[in-house]
Amino acid sequence: MATVDTASAEPFAPPGRPRSSAPPLQRPPNTAVAEHPHSAATLIGSVQRAMRLLESVAEHEYGAPAKQLARETGLALPTAYHLLRTLVHEGYLRRDKGLFFLGEAAERLGSSGAAQKRRSTVADTLAQWRDSIGVPVYYAQYRDGEIEIMCVSDTPGNPAVEEWADFRETGHAHAIGQCLLAQLDEDTRRDHLDRYPVESITPYTVRDNHTLLRRLERMRRMEPVVERQEYALGTVCAAIPITVGATAATMAISLPSHHADRLLPAARQLQSEVGRLLGALAISISI
Repeated sequence: MATVDTASAEPFAPPGRPRSSAPPLQRPPNTAVAEHPHSAATLIGSVQRAMRLLESVAEHEYGAPAKQLARETGLALPTAYHLLRTLVHEGYLRRDKGLFFLGEAAERLGSSGAAQKRRSTVADTLAQWRDSIGVPVYYAQYRDGEIEIMCVSDTPGNPAVEEWADFRETGHAHAIGQCLLAQLDEDTRRDHLDRYPVESITPYTVRDNHTLLRRLERMRRMEPVVERQEYALGTVCAAIPITVGATAATMAISLPSHHADRLLPAARQLQSEVGRLLGALAISISI
């Protein structure tokens, strides 16, 4: 995008009025508005002291009194008391019988950070597989009655399939959905299809619930699920089943249909990679 240099632009002046040649008005040096010299330092210092207190409390599983926390953090006792009361009020600490413990707000921060780390682990792993296999890689789960695409890793040269029809509502038409539905018990599967009945979205899509259910029943437990142009014309996909505890999950890939001969070898390679790392990823993929 071109940028416009406005630095040298002449200011607008009404016609007929001469432009003044006087220099611009300058504020005298002694009229500058000064900030309180200690305001920024006080704010930053208060945050630093509060964080040191939080870290100190976190090291004491069975709680610690204010005097001990003040000593460990090198704070004056009145300062420590003031900060501890504030942290209790905000929910980052709780006080019980004179001892301070981490509060719910701090625990939420910790769990949120752990979840972000797990998501980052999954994203990094998918990117490695994307680069080594040379295809877009998807991770999806069946959660709370819905098909959820949790993570996708692709590149401009190997883009992911465009979601032109809602993935949740068209699980019968794509490999991810078929792989997840095949892992469900019969009642859960039928409940899903009652909410999202089969409909043809391309000439290759399965035609009705009965035909889809028969196909799902014939699927072998650890075999890749393959669909060719059932969701998007010009695209073929494969998905491999993953069981994470009681959660149905899948890793999948896609390719342009003119590279359909690469689909099964690529799916086998992905399955091998997943099998090799599944133990290490078992917790991370429960995001």
